[in-house]
Amino acid sequence: MDKVLAARQQSETMFRGFAVILLASLFVGIALDMYYLAGIPAFLLLTYLTLVDFRKVFFLLLICLPLSTEFYFPNGLATDLPTEPLMVGLMLVYGLYCLRHGREMGSRFLRHPITLLVLLHLFWIFATSITSENLMVSFKFSLAKLWYIVVFFFMAGSILKRPQDIRLFFWSILLPLIATIMFIWARHAQTGFSFDTVSGVLDPFYRNHVNYAALLALFTPFVWFARQWYPSGSLNRWAVNIGLVILLLAIQFSYTRTAYLTLMIAIGAFFIIRLQLVRLVLVASLVVGGLLIGFMVSNNNYLQFAPDFEKTVTHHDFDNLVEATYKMQDISTMERFYRWIAGGYMSGEKPLVGFGPGNFYNFYKSYTVSSFETYVSDNPEKSGIHSYYLMTLVEQGIPGLLIFLALCFFALIRGEKIYATIQKENKAERGIVMASMLSLIIILAFILINDMIETDKMGSFFFMFLAFLVNSDGWNAKRPQDHAPKAAPPSSIPPPLPTGPTSS
Repeated sequence: MDKVLAARQQSETMFRGFAVILLASLFVGIALDMYYLAGIPAFLLLTYLTLVDFRKVFFLLLICLPLSTEFYFPNGLATDLPTEPLMVGLMLVYGLYCLRHGREMGSRFLRHPITLLVLLHLFWIFATSITSENLMVSFKFSLAKLWYIVVFFFMAGSILKRPQDIRLFFWSILLPLIATIMFIWARHAQTGFSFDTVSGVLDPFYRNHVNYAALLALFTPFVWFARQWYPSGSLNRWAVNIGLVILLLAIQFSYTRTAYLTLMIAIGAFFIIRLQLVRLVLVASLVVGGLLIGFMVSNNNYLQFAPDFEKTVTHHDFDNLVEATYKMQDISTMERFYRWIAGGYMSGEKPLVGFGPGNFYNFYKSYTVSSFETYVSDNPEKSGIHSYYLMTLVEQGIPGLLIFLALCFFALIRGEKIYATIQKENKAERGIVMASMLSLIIILAFILINDMIETDKMGSFFFMFLAFLVNSDGWNAKRPQDHAPKAAPPSSIPPPLPTGPTSS
């Protein structure tokens, strides 16, 4: 009884203290016209919840991914709100948690080859930051990569271990994603869902229609396979089916060529994985890519594709845009060529360690070829090279690109093996593995002509899907104790989170 009474008194004291802080923040904020002070109680409450049970805050972060917005400070720095502050806080708390419970956490996740390649990828980013042409820019880039990997790979791997955990992940993303689509449609409908106005109705949730379509496309495989989780005719099955229709319509009204193409690639990839042809297709892709690059470089053949400056303009009709694309008169495509050529010359200048993470924009102008200039080549928005693979080559050198390719290729090859070994009657588990692989393939196709892995609406999913594959590698093992839910201890401290099934 004494303990119960003491706990009740402690709770009452905390409640009174929180009430005082809440009222003080409101009154001071109103009196000084500093209304942001009203957010102090919410910040303190979130901090307390993070320390008590960071799982809930992690799922709050998932819910916020489709809802996040870019915020620019007066000094030019930008962040994603509220996701990036949540990432930093969760990274710090999870780091302390691992220091305290590290010996109790399983080692299978840490010893998995995908995990080792992720760590090697992170190590090389920090290594090339030391040799960077602009140390401060690269250091900021490396820190951002650190909290992405800690939160969305390691923490996600600790929390989203079982199929039922991934179902909760699914609904945490789908519902707010549908909410943003409804908001966008309400605005887009006022202009007749026209192509010319699509980018103007996405604020505050998405930077542009490519960013919007990328999230829709990469999540579509999960919505498709989630249908298998629920019996036909059930309410959940109907909800998932409706969500799938909404996503496909939203992709159509995003007017994004890359989204259309990547979904077709995903359909083909489904059969490639089923037929266990991933290795063959990857080798063929490397050969074709190498031959294409060799042709372009040989005798400066790339100069044959220089655009007509007067005809390469912005198009306001989608049909005209598609026509301009294959005529090499689309301004976004030709501007990519302009930057890719600069990137090619930059990689020749520093092939081993590159210019340092995050440094393409700071140095590319002196490596450009004037015959490929377009109306937007002054680049006032300071955007990047628009190819994550080439960006990695330019900023991290040949070793950085090879490490990243090794990570991606190995994940696909291992994923194919995992899918083949999971028993056919386990449709939910097979569906999660296939969805993770197809979503990864959509991301890898998107970043051929975009560099969006550094954004919360793509990079977060890239690392989570890798974590899903690592965890799914142990599902087929006959260890019933790994699948049984464990009761939480009657303590305010979260129980130890094993990072995967314990090795025998």
